[in-house]
Amino acid sequence: MTRLRCQARLVRDRAKVMSLRSINPDDYQRVPRVVAVMPKTFAKGASTGRHSHVRGQVLYATSGLMLAQTDNGAWAVPSGHALLIPPGLPHNISMHGSVQMLTAYIAPKAWRRVAQSDCRVVHVSRLLDASLDAICEEPLVYGLSGRGGRLAALILDEISRAKTAQLVVPLPASGRLREICQALVADPSLDDGLDDWAAIAAMSRRTLTREFRKNTGMSFGEWRRQLRQLHSLKLRAEGIPMKTVATRVGYRSPQSLTAMIKRTRQT
Repeated sequence: MTRLRCQARLVRDRAKVMSLRSINPDDYQRVPRVVAVMPKTFAKGASTGRHSHVRGQVLYATSGLMLAQTDNGAWAVPSGHALLIPPGLPHNISMHGSVQMLTAYIAPKAWRRVAQSDCRVVHVSRLLDASLDAICEEPLVYGLSGRGGRLAALILDEISRAKTAQLVVPLPASGRLREICQALVADPSLDDGLDDWAAIAAMSRRTLTREFRKNTGMSFGEWRRQLRQLHSLKLRAEGIPMKTVATRVGYRSPQSLTAMIKRTRQT
């Protein structure tokens, strides 16, 4: 068999395999379709490790809670929400509770049309949920003019319309501010006040306040409340009792924690 015939046979065999629903994540990066959706299940405590994709990624939690981290921040992805991750961005995903997800890989050109250049968590509409689920019934290389092609177009449209959920903790680029944030991420129960952290960072209170908002888009108090909310979501997903959760994130009672979460969601 000539080399040319061997290559042609490999192409045909590859196309035959990919016309079915693949279980190989790499196939979803190379598939000749704008949208490729892969269902996946992770055990409690699992982690993907730091990695990136050539495609944009819609990470949809159908059950459980995921926490995503990049160099610029952390995002909580509870069930009913999805994290939009731009192409090429290194990230790590940790699972809290048993996690079931649908991951939509979007070709870079289409991603630029429907999504932003930064990570964000969005609410998943009922239509997007149904479309992601339905396209999993189609072959990986679905017909462009058939049901699969129409579902792909609908998925892209729903992504472009998705509303942002405030489930992010941005990390400052500045060294001293970043060290403060990393200390609080490691232990959200730390109750040092703004003056204490200003002293640790060798800044005035006014400078710390100004630089913190400049670097994160949030006040120090808003940032810490958001961190505690995300951390409480993680602990609850792991089955930790609410009283223990409150203590671990710096609140004296479950009622105080619940009140903070309600206020945070209303702002």
